[in-house]
Amino acid sequence: MHWLNLPAPEPTRHAAFADLASAKAWLAAQPQTQPLLMLELLTGQLNAVDGARLPSGQIAEQLDLLHGASVATLAALESRYTRKPLPMPVEDEGIFLASQHLWARLGIAYLRLAPHFAPKEKCRLLFRATNAFRTAEFCHFLASRECPAQLDQLLFGVLIQAESSGILRQPVTDKHFPHLGEGNIAGLLAWAFLLRLIDPYRLTAPQLAVANRAISRWRELCSFHMEADQSSHAREISLASLFGTTLPEGMPRWLGIRSIARKISARIEALQNGETPESLKLGRELSGSACIRLLTDIDRYLLASPPVTGSESGDVQLAFGPADAYALFTEELLNPEASMDIRSEALANERMAIFGFDQVSRMPTAVQRLHIPGEMWKVFDGIAIRPPETGERRLAPCLIATLRDGQARLGVLRALLGDAGGSLSATLDWYAGKVEACRLKPLGPREQKMPRVAAFLLHDAGQVSLLIPSAAPIRPGIGLALEGGTLEHLVPIEVIERGIDFVRYSCRLA
Repeated sequence: MHWLNLPAPEPTRHAAFADLASAKAWLAAQPQTQPLLMLELLTGQLNAVDGARLPSGQIAEQLDLLHGASVATLAALESRYTRKPLPMPVEDEGIFLASQHLWARLGIAYLRLAPHFAPKEKCRLLFRATNAFRTAEFCHFLASRECPAQLDQLLFGVLIQAESSGILRQPVTDKHFPHLGEGNIAGLLAWAFLLRLIDPYRLTAPQLAVANRAISRWRELCSFHMEADQSSHAREISLASLFGTTLPEGMPRWLGIRSIARKISARIEALQNGETPESLKLGRELSGSACIRLLTDIDRYLLASPPVTGSESGDVQLAFGPADAYALFTEELLNPEASMDIRSEALANERMAIFGFDQVSRMPTAVQRLHIPGEMWKVFDGIAIRPPETGERRLAPCLIATLRDGQARLGVLRALLGDAGGSLSATLDWYAGKVEACRLKPLGPREQKMPRVAAFLLHDAGQVSLLIPSAAPIRPGIGLALEGGTLEHLVPIEVIERGIDFVRYSCRLA
């Protein structure tokens, strides 16, 4: 592996132990109920063990002890950075950086140690290295942060070493990951590569949990090949195409996924026939119809034809959320009385006393101007970028709107990523066809004072769908009335898209 230069062991103040017995004593004395402190302590001692001048067997024993403690500590901290609005608060950002760093350094330590052992023990070490690198990448998916290329290179290094040693599919059981059962290195590598392929940043946290669970269960159905399968039934992914790089010598070039494609088709058919996601071991996070949409989307990505990003470039001002999108389309506020804060209400009272008008905009000489909050993003080859400290914290997928050539457009901001400097990047998907902004009609006189709820009719290819806020009181199969649009009555049938702040339904006329 002359092409792969492993990072040198990181410096640390001192080693707290020299053998397994003293390592166990040290660990027992640590504040294991304080994960933040444990994260720092474990990272320091991992660096000491990785750089120790000790026999390889002793290093492996101490590394295994730290590995077990790290798994528990890192699991306790995962929720601190899982799909939080971006940019993350400083403390959560630090926890994410330290967590992915510890996983990566665990993998590097095992990978550095593996060549010193015979194949049987080497397999166990490489299995843990692979799982550590895979989990380091998953930290990035959870935190909506782009994976560094180094993690790909480290996974390639494991693949080459395991392939050359003939241990790629040797069975391994890791007591620190009992839920994985008996597995092998090839399955863990396939798991990591497939998650990258399906573009996990486009998924919500529940979708990512279901996708990760499904791929983890099917991971060992994949197969690695040096040459492409020429049979008519083959379904393979080019690893060179997936990672956009020249692969090292000795590394398999193709990942066969035909069996996984069959699993996906079978699960979709079972869900369509009424089986529940839980009975199919897909979990409880998503409904049956939502699982069908997710699995269909995963299958599309596994065709290995990445979606074409837009070619637009330039500045775009985005309004966020259903209420501001409604205002952009209609040039009127959805709930103008709710937009007044306490200060503006007091000011209005003063104006009423002095001028006889409660707002300057109602004076005869006033120029009517509607202010809609917005953020300026710069688009380069279809990727939108927001500079640091130029807007609120954001979570995707969320509803957006903008004006282009004087026409309002409605869309969804997806695949939101943050970086260490506070910049954000995302893709902007605009709805095709005609979009109408309207409102849900109040149910009766008593609701007249309730806040008005925005709704959007999307007309595309002869079909009508309805997009409304996530919190709107809508039930599939129950008709509703609209006002302000060309249609007055609709029956929402099924959820076809769900974001952080909106839901889109297929519909039929009432």
